[in-house]
Amino acid sequence: MAGAIQDLTQTVTGARPRRATEEASYVRWTLVGITLLFFLFFLLLPLIAVFAEAFRKGWDVYLSALKDPIAWAAIKLTLITAAIAVPMNTVFGVLAAWAITRFEFKGKQLLTTLIDLPLWVSPVIGGLIYVLLFGSHSVLWPLLQKWDIKIIFATPGIVLATIFVTFPFVARGLIPLMQAQGIAEEEAAITLGARGWQVFRYVTLPKIKWGLIYGIILCNARAMGEFGAVSVVSGHIRGQTNTIPLHIEILHNEYQYAASFALASVLSILALITLGLKGVIEWRARQQLLQAQSR
Repeated sequence: MAGAIQDLTQTVTGARPRRATEEASYVRWTLVGITLLFFLFFLLLPLIAVFAEAFRKGWDVYLSALKDPIAWAAIKLTLITAAIAVPMNTVFGVLAAWAITRFEFKGKQLLTTLIDLPLWVSPVIGGLIYVLLFGSHSVLWPLLQKWDIKIIFATPGIVLATIFVTFPFVARGLIPLMQAQGIAEEEAAITLGARGWQVFRYVTLPKIKWGLIYGIILCNARAMGEFGAVSVVSGHIRGQTNTIPLHIEILHNEYQYAASFALASVLSILALITLGLKGVIEWRARQQLLQAQSR
């Protein structure tokens, strides 16, 4: 029937039906040109400028800026924060995705909405939340003083703020993937006698591993580059509570441009590595999908 309608349409109009992906050449080249211009002016040129300024005074100045104890402390704190926040958000993301896609319960929609909350709330607000919870004017402050526990203006506050702004990434990457895959294979495994952990390890995890790794990469990139929430809770203590983005701002405000761009280049390199890993993961995921479709 569809073929007959297509033949009739071609007979009446005198031309074959046009596909949605077929446009005039000037339309295609205009769209491609606009995309390339945006990439050039808003991504590539700023990235080139960062590395050009970082190395403008030579390798000695560049390495000296990175060897500075305060700069090294910022790099170390950034890596420690990411090393704590990313695994915790990975565990949360897997558990949340499993609960939302595999069970029906009251408050399910509310939980899904709360997972998205950090994506819609300013990171500064996230930092202020922890200041209100653990700051000197909070209800918990006397107890924290009694036990000599420092959260605000210390590493724990930075970790908490980073966890807040990054916890949606793993969960939001897995939820649509697990919903699309369905539960047929898990039910078959349970029918054969597999337990919950065995079902997850041998059935679910192989299907979601590339989506999981993708979410972890995005989470790690945001954790290392976070500024707003961390700025509120850090106190900007040199050598103690400044991450790389915070220390870059301080150096730039003090007109230490060579040092600030040197640290910015480190952050850019980490971002490029993350982008490369993201591309590899996307390619492997597509290959896995094509293999599954060909079977």
